[in-house]
Amino acid sequence: MQVVILAGGLATRLRPITEKIPKSLIEIQGKPFLEYQINLLKADGVKDILLCLGYLGEQIEERFGNGSKYGVNIKYIYDGKKLLGTAGALKKANKLLQEEFFLMYGDSYLPLNYLNIMSWYKKNDKLGLMVVFKNHDQYDKSNVSVEGNLVKSYSKINKMPDMVYIDYGASILKKDTLSFIPEDEIFPLENLFIHLIAQRQLLAYEVTERFYEIGSVKGIDEFRRYIRGLNATG
Repeated sequence: MQVVILAGGLATRLRPITEKIPKSLIEIQGKPFLEYQINLLKADGVKDILLCLGYLGEQIEERFGNGSKYGVNIKYIYDGKKLLGTAGALKKANKLLQEEFFLMYGDSYLPLNYLNIMSWYKKNDKLGLMVVFKNHDQYDKSNVSVEGNLVKSYSKINKMPDMVYIDYGASILKKDTLSFIPEDEIFPLENLFIHLIAQRQLLAYEVTERFYEIGSVKGIDEFRRYIRGLNATG
């Protein structure tokens, strides 16, 4: 099973922390954040990782290499001079993608059973899946509504009353969905998800354990406390 990590953002919300390093290399308790992500994936049997990089991405490749030191296989692809947006970066990676793959962000720590979710996804035979968490605006603004086992609506801007879930930050896509992404155009994943929702092709998989992120100073502090707690009990 392949996991694609989108880690090409400019990380402007974290300046000056990220003026000279990408978010993935922010150190938490002596380790870069990406190492925590890799260890989490490896513990669930995931070893094939593709990193979509942009801002200061060369530092990540220099640090992690082919992944053998960490017990995984890592490949890399870069946005290049032109930023492509989250879905645009994915389309550029077309030749390196498996027929179906997990997708997550470079600033998210997601304690999931990845293999179980992929197995459920295959049984339900849709073009995509979004992992969702019943958030009620707790950790961030809720942006997803669910109907049955499908995502009914999704928006980061227009909040609707039945949006009690939040996009957890993990999804599964078939490679065929890349045909919906225009060439050489900045295109966010949100637009791709909305397209799949309109076709009733985006499954919703609910989880109950919270996510962690380092996209904000508050998020970094929360994740640091979480890791300290794990170390204290481990």
